Amino acid sequence: MSPQREDSRRQGSPLAPDWLSVPTDLNALEPKMWAQDAARNDAGELTVGGIPVSELQRQYGTPLYVMSENDFRARARAFSDAFNNAFADICGGVDVYYAGKSFLCTAVVRWVEEEGLRLDTASGGELAVAAKAGIPGADVALHGNNKSDLEIHRALDMKLGRIVVDSLGELVRVGDIAERRGEKAKVMLRLTPGVHAHTHEFIATAHEDQKFGLSMAADTTEHAGLSAAEEAVAAASAHPGIDLLGLHCHIGSQIFEPDGFALAAQKLLRFLAAMQEKYSIVLPELDLGGGYGIAYTPVDTPRPAAEIAEVMAAVVRSTCAELGIDSPRISIEPGRAIVGSTTFTLYEVGTLKTVRVDATASNNGDADNNVTHPRRYVSVDGGMSDNARPVLYDADYSAILASRTSAAGPQLSRVVGKHCESGDIVVRDVYLPEDVAAGDLLAVPGTGAYCWALSSNYNYLARPGVVAVRDGSARLIVRGETEEDLLNRDMGV
Repeated sequence: MSPQREDSRRQGSPLAPDWLSVPTDLNALEPKMWAQDAARNDAGELTVGGIPVSELQRQYGTPLYVMSENDFRARARAFSDAFNNAFADICGGVDVYYAGKSFLCTAVVRWVEEEGLRLDTASGGELAVAAKAGIPGADVALHGNNKSDLEIHRALDMKLGRIVVDSLGELVRVGDIAERRGEKAKVMLRLTPGVHAHTHEFIATAHEDQKFGLSMAADTTEHAGLSAAEEAVAAASAHPGIDLLGLHCHIGSQIFEPDGFALAAQKLLRFLAAMQEKYSIVLPELDLGGGYGIAYTPVDTPRPAAEIAEVMAAVVRSTCAELGIDSPRISIEPGRAIVGSTTFTLYEVGTLKTVRVDATASNNGDADNNVTHPRRYVSVDGGMSDNARPVLYDADYSAILASRTSAAGPQLSRVVGKHCESGDIVVRDVYLPEDVAAGDLLAVPGTGAYCWALSSNYNYLARPGVVAVRDGSARLIVRGETEEDLLNRDMGV
């Protein structure tokens, strides 16, 4: 059986899936899928911050990640404001950590700091970016299920505000390193609350059968009935090199429904209360992770930050009242929900071809023998090297004709890359104008998160640059690679 898709919308049709309807206006922009300052100008060309895409292509080439700085800042502020307002009466507000793994560079770190957020990192490399950007270590967290000693030392050198520990072995190692340095490591324990998020199995992270976190399920064989989570609390509390701040969980990514977040919060609060009573310790912080979904296609229904905050605040408020405890300081880790929709990828169209596809099944699953339908393949000058998510997660995207408007009718199309892989699909199903031709520009929205971060040099393609646009001006914040960059690491014979 193939892995579960990132969502469950796609049905069995060999052509358009059930959820994909023919658009009434091929030139319209769906607001929830684009940055707030993306629009079409009077000539019908896509613009961001007032700059037309043809000008961006002229300056920087294609493929190109195009990011709205204003939109990033607005989304960051929206999360900070919404959660601080919702939790003001519960714990005085919320610490919002931007999940840097979604997209990170020094400019973004500075935006994060300037907007009053903190930064979540997941490797020594991401810590290096944070250090170069100059963000205070107290505002940085380090994740990872297999931290090296060098990464732990770097975290302590930078005086990080928290190290999120993933296992008992790692807990002891972090504590021992800190003790030998004559320090205490500020530690959060990452727990797996057994909540299965409704998302692709590769990005669901809180069920038992995966690599992250300390299990909350009691072990009746080796640990006198203690769960790994409780054993870690006891060990951390007793270790002279550990300053135990609290608990952490993360149930997955690209999640729309609040049920999983609510259940995870309840489970961790109950566990926290039990640990406080049993070990007479106060755990002052609770991180509820991130994973809030965004719109990649018109049918996606992301929740506004304020709605997410109110739902989560209500659960924390009621659960703490039920348990008779003061609420810990809450923190969250949005990444995709801040950066995802700020960015689109700009491509130039190359070859096009149309094939006939056997309609082996209709949308209702009935046989449709001896019938074929056209499918048009639209090739662009990038592909799986700049967006690996479709091949990794069967992720769905959309696309528009960006360099002009068109009065032509819609044609069901598949946007594909230039790599030597039949699975090199950028957008599996999208309606584009019938007159799309070589040289046109296409824009794929929602590529701010996990596209640049997962990019590669497959087939020796150079990774694209990232351009930030703000108030009519554009600048490179990550330079695109050149062939010289690719060859510089080749040491020869």
